[in-house]
Amino acid sequence: MIKVFKSKKELSIDAAQLFVDSAKESIEENGKFIVALTGGSSPNEMYALLTQEPYVNQVEWGKVHFFWGDERHVPYESDLNNARVAHEVFLNHVPAIKENIHIMDTALPLEESAKAYEAIIHTYFPDGKPVFDLIFLGMGADAHTASLFPGTDVLQEKDRLVSTSYNEEQKTDRITLTAPLINQADKIVFLVFGEGKAATLQQVLEGEYQPEKLPTQLIRPEHGKLIWYLDEGSASKLNG
Repeated sequence: MIKVFKSKKELSIDAAQLFVDSAKESIEENGKFIVALTGGSSPNEMYALLTQEPYVNQVEWGKVHFFWGDERHVPYESDLNNARVAHEVFLNHVPAIKENIHIMDTALPLEESAKAYEAIIHTYFPDGKPVFDLIFLGMGADAHTASLFPGTDVLQEKDRLVSTSYNEEQKTDRITLTAPLINQADKIVFLVFGEGKAATLQQVLEGEYQPEKLPTQLIRPEHGKLIWYLDEGSASKLNG
């Protein structure tokens, strides 16, 4: 499904409502809501809305379990740390339970951090495949999503839930959920903004399948829903 909005504000309002509705549905069915947040600036307006009326009082925050799609291997105190930003914009302003907020431990060595995060995920899904209720993702102008960058080894991963990567542009090591794990989710939602991503998005959605060059194409849910939230700028080159 592709949804195109006139502005980032309209998109963020709709995405915030989707978060609320998904939380209600999952909590009613399973007693908890397991969501993976995305980094970057794309979700920040949605996060801010969720701290305000009418959204904040519609969520049973004590039953929400937060994970992240990826993280830079930098200290929590760094401005580049996705979890820190999400706390400042979002989580510090809602009555979430600290024990239900699962950040990637970047104080550990890189590989140990990835293995530790995978172990945490397994504790939430001890009886089978890990299936997140909702995963938010962004997309870079180079077609990366989470920390699945073009030409990196993690794109070939078939077995691990969490692995490592490297971003040449920022010179940072990364920890990331893998495509196989993401594709098991019930709902996957991309938030994409700006004309600067329009050409890449057109290639991803309408071009030849070449995931080594366009890693976002790896995201193909096994059974769940895939929803693209786009502003008019990012959707401007789509033909469909």
